[in-house]
Amino acid sequence: MNHSGVRIAGVGHHVPHGVLTNADLERMLDTSDEWITTRTGMKERHIATVEEPTSEIALGAARQAIASAGIQASDLSCIIVATVTPDYPFPATACIVGAKLGIPGVPAFDIEIACSGFIYGLTVASSLVRTGVFKRVLLIGAEELSRIINYDDRSTAILFGDGAGAVVLEACEEDSFLSAELGADGSNPKNLYVEVGGTATAPISADDIATKRNKVVMNGREVFRFAVTKMIEATNIALARANVSRQDVTWLIPHQANRRIIDAAAKHLEMPSERVIVNIDRYGNTSAASIPIALSETVAAGKLKHGDVILFVGFGGGLSWGAVAWRWNGDVKAAFPKNGKAG
Repeated sequence: MNHSGVRIAGVGHHVPHGVLTNADLERMLDTSDEWITTRTGMKERHIATVEEPTSEIALGAARQAIASAGIQASDLSCIIVATVTPDYPFPATACIVGAKLGIPGVPAFDIEIACSGFIYGLTVASSLVRTGVFKRVLLIGAEELSRIINYDDRSTAILFGDGAGAVVLEACEEDSFLSAELGADGSNPKNLYVEVGGTATAPISADDIATKRNKVVMNGREVFRFAVTKMIEATNIALARANVSRQDVTWLIPHQANRRIIDAAAKHLEMPSERVIVNIDRYGNTSAASIPIALSETVAAGKLKHGDVILFVGFGGGLSWGAVAWRWNGDVKAAFPKNGKAG
């Protein structure tokens, strides 16, 4: 097979119209806007309706990315969706997105590694393009965490939102993929997991639903410590592999999990705030969608220039983590308004 480089040729994002604000949460829980903002940096998050499955918001982001790349859906060679909230246990949501795009028959599959999904997906998709397996891959991070959140649990109810971000990766001569560092440790999945619904437990019962055992449970303190540590380690390793210094990084685009985590990691990495992309105040934690949404907004704002070095870094359930060093290649135009809003 022919080996080539890879570039991001198009970007897009889509969020549901429904919004859950801190004021809304004040009416639902023993909390306040000040408490939430101080601890997370979040002000609002988008929430899908029951008529909007994950494939539907993924489709919105996909159409934006395809238009941004200046191609047709029929030009795609493969579709990958990173999600832990699929339309169904199976088939893969990517298959459904392909059908909705009018291209049934195109290879499609899902990646299920929670908030690390886009980092893992970017590594996998780039490898498929660079080795000549596919010419053009659509990668989507799409999540509807609102479906699996216990809104009686303040520790998780305030954090998560719904949304989708997408990129079109295509073969080119000048390679954008500089390096990657991925990792996972499943020694203690209970730090961040949904207890029932898989094969490790009995089938979901009415009692499980009544006691919310089918919702996300998180050990916040342990996840915070883990997140900062692993984001720093993964970043250092990825930059060393790319032979790039911290000073060479133009933009840090981290997973939007918690403003305190982002700030702590940026401080350790000596990244000035003006080079760190943060939009957590408007979306909350959208898991695998957070990094591509942030990237899409960064492109829409006209901030990325040819040759810029980007460091994508994230962590999530697994527990899992990863970082990708990327050199921006080309002049990508957003397919939505200059303010970066889509959906």
